[in-house]
Amino acid sequence: MRWFFDSSVLVPALLPDHVHHARSFTAFAAASRKNAGCAAHSLAEVYSTLTRFPGKQRLSAESAALLVQEVEHRLTLVWLDGDEYLAAINRIAGMGIVGGAVYDALIAACAAKAKADMVYTWNIAHFILLGNEVARKVRTP
Repeated sequence: MRWFFDSSVLVPALLPDHVHHARSFTAFAAASRKNAGCAAHSLAEVYSTLTRFPGKQRLSAESAALLVQEVEHRLTLVWLDGDEYLAAINRIAGMGIVGGAVYDALIAACAAKAKADMVYTWNIAHFILLGNEVARKVRTP
């Protein structure tokens, strides 16, 4: 797999008024199930963000669900089994990483499972904390 998408790129790709829309959408539009994927739990992150976004960009549940379906149609979904989840959590615990970075660690574990060459994110700081193997693959669109 060539590309792996973090929800921090998927959300702006779907919101035309978002500051990162143009670059995120360009990467998303070039993606297909043959060359790109995302973590299955990123679908929930995208839905959650779209339905709680501030102001006029906040979407209804129905609209957000339709956009989540578009992500699922375009990208290969990758998920971790229980052992893989525990391994990812134990890895970051061993590194002393706490808080919300666990979600980025799970995305990085899914990207590794998919053998992705590149991870697209706007949240580079959390991914860089996960070590050189992850850091060398992280890019903004």
